[in-house]
Amino acid sequence: MTKKERLALILNIINEDEISTQEELTEKLNLKGYDISQSTISRDINELNLIKAEGVEKRFKYVQANLTSGVVSTQMISVLKQIMTSVSYANNLVVIKTLSGNAGAAGMAVDGMHLPQILGSVAGDDTLLVIAKSNSDAEIVVKILRNL
Repeated sequence: MTKKERLALILNIINEDEISTQEELTEKLNLKGYDISQSTISRDINELNLIKAEGVEKRFKYVQANLTSGVVSTQMISVLKQIMTSVSYANNLVVIKTLSGNAGAAGMAVDGMHLPQILGSVAGDDTLLVIAKSNSDAEIVVKILRNL
């Protein structure tokens, strides 16, 4: 199995079933006849930009974060990665610290991602405040931003 085929299979599995752990994903792949290590699964999860979102049957499940579904380009994502100095959250508030004078650019990039977990954002000079819909959504937003 090629890497491309494995990644496609992983996406297929998470779209068919609510998978909430790497162990569950490894088990599903093993049941389909593929012997894939947990460390490979971990790398694949990062490469596919998989995050955990609220599930129906389970509390959380893996889904693919679509970072370029909005108007933000891969170039803006690259700029965002360069200007962010830290990302943290408290409850449903995400605080993104940037290089001085760059919070507006960070806000444009984050808003352009059109992440469904975000209600809106407010930029200062070096701080971007992002308001998430819930505490768990704030955690998801932080994971997405840290994994850019």
